[in-house]
Amino acid sequence: MLVACLDQSALATTQNVIFNGTITATCTLLIGTNGTMTVSPDLQTLSSHNSGGSAGTVTLTTTGGVALSVDPVTTTTVPTADTTSTTWTPTFSSSGAHTIAETGTATNLTVPGASLVSVNLAGTKTGSNRFASGTYQATVTLRCE
Repeated sequence: MLVACLDQSALATTQNVIFNGTITATCTLLIGTNGTMTVSPDLQTLSSHNSGGSAGTVTLTTTGGVALSVDPVTTTTVPTADTTSTTWTPTFSSSGAHTIAETGTATNLTVPGASLVSVNLAGTKTGSNRFASGTYQATVTLRCE
């Protein structure tokens, strides 16, 4: 009888293990460099676009299904001698997985990928108003949601 049991094959069994995963629409922003503003020859524009100025850079990585935008500038530091109003205009552009021409308007990012975002800022004076000497600083909030 022992010989009869040795001849029988062991019964094999299998089960499937299922893996599920869910990725929500997400975006990460990593600051590369801060921007630099310089003044125009007529002293009415302080901008990253002026000669000697530079855009801030941000690396964006997303799953898609998000929107990229800049908030209005709310945080500024100006010299005490500058008593006239300034209109601050933030803009952005992007290259890489998302090619966006310079804009200040929210832009939908529908595909996943990584991009380099350039953030620019311009402050302008009107009429006879001019920028005063001193240090200026403004904060631009880049938003991806």
